[in-house]
Amino acid sequence: MKNRIGEIKWRRLLLCIVLSVNILPVSAQRRSTKGPSQPNIIVILTDDMGYGDVGAYGGNFVPTPNIDRLAANGLKLTQYYSGAPICSPSRASLLTGMQPGKWNFTTFLDTKKHNKDAGQIDYLDTQAPSIAWFFKNSGYATGHFGKWHMGGGRDVTNAPGFTEYGFDEHASTYESPQPDPAITATNWIWSEKDSIKRWDRSKYFVDKTLDFMQRHKGQPCFINLWPDDVHTPWVPRVETEYTGKFPMKPQDEAAFKSVLIEYDVQIGRLLDGLRELGLAENTIIIFTSDNGALPTFGGRRSGGLRGSKLSLYEGGIRMPFIISWPGHIPANRTDNRSEVHATDLLPTLSKLADVKIPDDYAGDGIDRSGVFLGKSSLRKKEMFWEYGRNDIAYNYPKGNDRSPRLAVRSGEWKLLMDSDGSKVELYNIVKDKAETNNLQSNEPKVVGELSGKLLAWWKSLPKLNAD
Repeated sequence: MKNRIGEIKWRRLLLCIVLSVNILPVSAQRRSTKGPSQPNIIVILTDDMGYGDVGAYGGNFVPTPNIDRLAANGLKLTQYYSGAPICSPSRASLLTGMQPGKWNFTTFLDTKKHNKDAGQIDYLDTQAPSIAWFFKNSGYATGHFGKWHMGGGRDVTNAPGFTEYGFDEHASTYESPQPDPAITATNWIWSEKDSIKRWDRSKYFVDKTLDFMQRHKGQPCFINLWPDDVHTPWVPRVETEYTGKFPMKPQDEAAFKSVLIEYDVQIGRLLDGLRELGLAENTIIIFTSDNGALPTFGGRRSGGLRGSKLSLYEGGIRMPFIISWPGHIPANRTDNRSEVHATDLLPTLSKLADVKIPDDYAGDGIDRSGVFLGKSSLRKKEMFWEYGRNDIAYNYPKGNDRSPRLAVRSGEWKLLMDSDGSKVELYNIVKDKAETNNLQSNEPKVVGELSGKLLAWWKSLPKLNAD
């Protein structure tokens, strides 16, 4: 009899538990089922890294065993494109998933006068969509550690802070609204007075990333790890006390090699740190660059591609891209055919992490999660770029590396031209990635179609009055 009573009590208790779960709000039930099982995401955005800087992409400056280890554990794309050939607009495209020109980003942000001359804004509008907000609203802890360059610095003192873009924590450089005093002791990008020296910055940002993830182990994390290596000036580690002098000339190839070696070491520390925290298996890591290299040392840093930073030729916008997620993304695989654009990362990562994108979001990217999970496919949407609205506020590469000011990629074709319809160049970019054979006169139908689309896109962008 006692056993029967005990059984009835147990059933009643179980029924109460089931009923209490069922009356929870749907959102609460969803959080309880996903929780920290959602993947952590780290987007490593290297600064000014060329296609030919990485061993896994054929680079031979110095060994890059740790970046190559990441490639061996994941997927390497050979047709990934940044949103622009220069930092500020390329970063805005990543954060918003939209063409940077739609938010009046056209070149790097500088003084107010420079920005006005360039016909661009002083900082990213807080009404712009932000991948950080989307992930934060889905329960993620969000951090930005590294370079920002989307507002703040020089005489722009009214740029919004990081929390207004959806970041819980940050540690950033001079070109941001809230520079970290450890790396900006003076009112400039770096100095010998910084407590964290120039050669230790990548280490500092990796340490910030690992610390953030350790403190949020019960919560999925979305992190921008955006170092300012391997941007010039290249200041290698010194073994003796720093006296204010460069250990070698900061534009020399030897200095670049030393900085690249150290940067690769820090990528290794990140990978090892995640393993030690028990987070490696459930962390998506993306490794890429904001734009091409400069200087290129005779094109070697562009890896056989034409052009450099500041150019719409491939060397300015086609970037190394590695993604790793153990057990989900195929290991040691190279995809030579799938085109992916920087704006695709927002919808793609949201899909992989089961993060809801607002219904009214109108991004320019498309979901490429199938590509990342191993199913190669062509991108069924054109990609557009611009650089150089005038000759006042824009720098250009010299000689053969200077490109026309607009470009579009559609399937196997890439067309470049100026906004007045001049300087038309057409390349079969699948067969001619070095852009050596201009087919403009051979393919009038293709030229007519793509030039029309490119000019229509250009005319659709907002234009700020620089007068």
